[in-house]
Amino acid sequence: MIIFAASNILTNKKIILAMAYHKSSEKRIRQTETKKEKNRYYARSTRNAIKNLRSTTKKEEASVQLPKVASMLDKLAKKNVIHANKAANLKSSLTKHVNSL
Repeated sequence: MIIFAASNILTNKKIILAMAYHKSSEKRIRQTETKKEKNRYYARSTRNAIKNLRSTTKKEEASVQLPKVASMLDKLAKKNVIHANKAANLKSSLTKHVNSL
C-alpha cells in the first residue's frame, strides 16, 4: 500500500490518500478513518468535561459531575483511546479535587 499525505486548504485538515491494492485494505483504511474521528470526538469531549470539573468551585456541582466524568474516562480506557492507568490517575486526581472543595 502506498500512502500519500495531502492537506485540504479550505478546512486545514490533513487528508490521507492511500492507494490500496486489496479490497480488504481499502475497507481497513475507511474503518480506521471513521474510528479515528469518533475517538478524537470522545477524547475531546472528555477533556472539556475534565476542564469544566476542575474549574468548578462548588462542591455540589462537582460531586454531580464527577461520576459522569469518571464514566467517560472508563469508556475511553475500555476502547483503548487512553491508557487504563491514565484514566485511573485522572479519576484519582479529580476525586481529590472534589474532596478538597
